[in-house]
Amino acid sequence: MSKRPILVLQMQRMGDLILSFPLFLWLERTYPGHPIWVVAEENFFRPLMPLSPKVTYFPWAGLGFLRKEKYELIINLSIREQAASLAGELGAEAKFGPVTDSEGTVRILGDWQLYRASVVQNNRHNRFHWADLNALDCIPLSRISKTSWSDPRTLQGESGRIGLFLGASEESKRPGVEFWAKLCSEILGRGMKPVLFGGPLDKGLGADVARTFGGPVLDMTGKLNLGELAAVGQSLQLFITPDTGPMHLAAWSGLKVLNLSMGNVNPWETGPYQNDHYVLRSTMSCALGCWTCVRDRLHCHDPFTPSRIATVAKSMIRDDRAALHKTNLPGLRLYSSSRSASGVYNLLHISGRSAEAGDRLGQFWQEFFGMAFGLWDSRGADKIWAEVIEQQPLLARKMCFHLPRFGKEFSKGLAKSASLSETFWNSCPLILRQFAGYIHLLLQNNDYDRASWIKVLSLYERLAAIVSEK
Repeated sequence: MSKRPILVLQMQRMGDLILSFPLFLWLERTYPGHPIWVVAEENFFRPLMPLSPKVTYFPWAGLGFLRKEKYELIINLSIREQAASLAGELGAEAKFGPVTDSEGTVRILGDWQLYRASVVQNNRHNRFHWADLNALDCIPLSRISKTSWSDPRTLQGESGRIGLFLGASEESKRPGVEFWAKLCSEILGRGMKPVLFGGPLDKGLGADVARTFGGPVLDMTGKLNLGELAAVGQSLQLFITPDTGPMHLAAWSGLKVLNLSMGNVNPWETGPYQNDHYVLRSTMSCALGCWTCVRDRLHCHDPFTPSRIATVAKSMIRDDRAALHKTNLPGLRLYSSSRSASGVYNLLHISGRSAEAGDRLGQFWQEFFGMAFGLWDSRGADKIWAEVIEQQPLLARKMCFHLPRFGKEFSKGLAKSASLSETFWNSCPLILRQFAGYIHLLLQNNDYDRASWIKVLSLYERLAAIVSEK
């Protein structure tokens, strides 16, 4: 008798679909014999099928067939109301993500899917990658941590072809024409050959860059589909790109990536997922984790100068890690994608300004939520908090000053079944906002029932046991 299928609803953009590929692999290994079915946008999944793990794709038009089945597992990774309704309608042994209940209310099922939703507009101190968050509710950490990803290719020979992907989903996430033109010049001056790439909407951008540069450059913008881009990528020594879907495609296919992480993105969430790719990010405080820029202009773009990028690129194609460590990058920090000791995604600091208070808080909250949801014990959070006390005593005192207010408010909420103010999480001090955002959504997701208040108090007590002026 055939085993029941597993259904994944991934109706987001191309990059989100590619970041679901690791989940598809882990599902196949964790639930052997269960067919993996994926509902996705046909214009994204069809060209990616030759590169995708072995799953069966369905467009939204295929719902009639899907409704005939009962599922082992349904994982909704989409934010669309239709996806939540479908997840609620279909029968399954377990469900994760947004699901519409029998009364028409959307509930987010799964600790990690709820956590992921809580970092919307609140991701400054989030250190969990989307690809890991896709999976942690239903895949053991041991499975994730033991996965070996192939190293990116280091091509032999002197072709020196460097791909530049020009576009991004938002203008704030990519450099402008002048930057790309000057980068072409810097690359050519170092003996490498620039090649321009982009989607159909980037054709005008590609023409402007080529015209402004005025030198020899191959402009491939708008000429390749995703499968062709991956194939052409086999001949490139490096792919320089903003945070885009094609960046994830390049990393997945083994093309070495230099990610120019600028604007309202967080590389801890959406950086290249496989190991040994590189990420450049501004050291500005607001660039730690940015959902929407609220400043007068995009100041975080300023440190990204073409000469610096070309220098890093030259060291990368030589695979000269020692040179990368020595590279002087004022206003920027260079990371390499890797795995933490626990086995989740990590960005290894290579060069640039060393970690500061915000970085340490990100590490602390990662350890705390991993402990709270059963991934590991409290030793990591204890260790990082001891470092905060020693190296950032003012930060530690602020946390200890503000935390008792939470205890009083939560105790009152349990006693009176009271709701929190709608502005509770974003009016909290920044130092506690990662915790407050999750707590607030947890209570809302459960209509402030007694069980959710008890869970909130338990989490508070576990936090208070770690955060103390020892």
